[in-house]
Amino acid sequence: MQRALWIAASGMESQQVNVDTIANNLANVNTTAFKKSRAEFQDLLYTTLVSPGASSSTSTRFPTGAQVGHGSKVSAVKKVFSQGDFQSTGNPLDLIIQGQGFFKVLMPDGSTAYSRDGALSTNQDGVLVNSQGFALDPPVTIPPDTLRVTVGADGTVTVDQPGQTTPNQVGTVELARFSNEAGLAALGGNLFNPTAASGEPNLGTPGAQGFGTIGQGFIEMSNVSVVQELVSLIAAQRAYELNSRAVRTSDEMLSSLNTLAR
Repeated sequence: MQRALWIAASGMESQQVNVDTIANNLANVNTTAFKKSRAEFQDLLYTTLVSPGASSSTSTRFPTGAQVGHGSKVSAVKKVFSQGDFQSTGNPLDLIIQGQGFFKVLMPDGSTAYSRDGALSTNQDGVLVNSQGFALDPPVTIPPDTLRVTVGADGTVTVDQPGQTTPNQVGTVELARFSNEAGLAALGGNLFNPTAASGEPNLGTPGAQGFGTIGQGFIEMSNVSVVQELVSLIAAQRAYELNSRAVRTSDEMLSSLNTLAR
């Protein structure tokens, strides 16, 4: 009965992390290019009462044995990088990646972060930046006399300027891919950092070597499904309630034992 208390408590702790994960998904249902998370669980160690295959007599063996588990724990909270829906904005600086890849973003400390968020604008110098003011890597500068900006599917950025009969190329949007996207470390602000689990970034041109292509005038929405998250939330709540009931039942059994002892 003492064991049951700790087993049920581990289940409650696991479901609390599950609910926290679902709540974060729902909180970011309208966050641009947000990627939902999924809690994954594993069982804990087992106490072996009878070893499977142990001898039950001189000529027979136990076919299954007897093992009692010690509950569950969260093994991972995994990011799911499925593509979100696209929303038209009409803003020529809003970009999407149709397929695999991440935008490269230059951080203030000189390092590079990675993002699917292509809601861009220009800063005071005409450099393309994200909503936090971090520039694309390599930087792309839009001249102040630009009449129209065009971003090709291959990431080529061209501008129409007064007195020019042909568009002028001012830069290229470069993408990065990872062997294990789920291994990226989330920084917040729709940014990710590579880790030993994700592997080093593979750089390339949009549309080439398995990289996605660039779309202009759209943003990628969150890949969170409200219906799926609400169903998962109900299931997590019921699992939490069942574990709390196991705690109450164990407590009642211990109380009955104390009464018998008197």
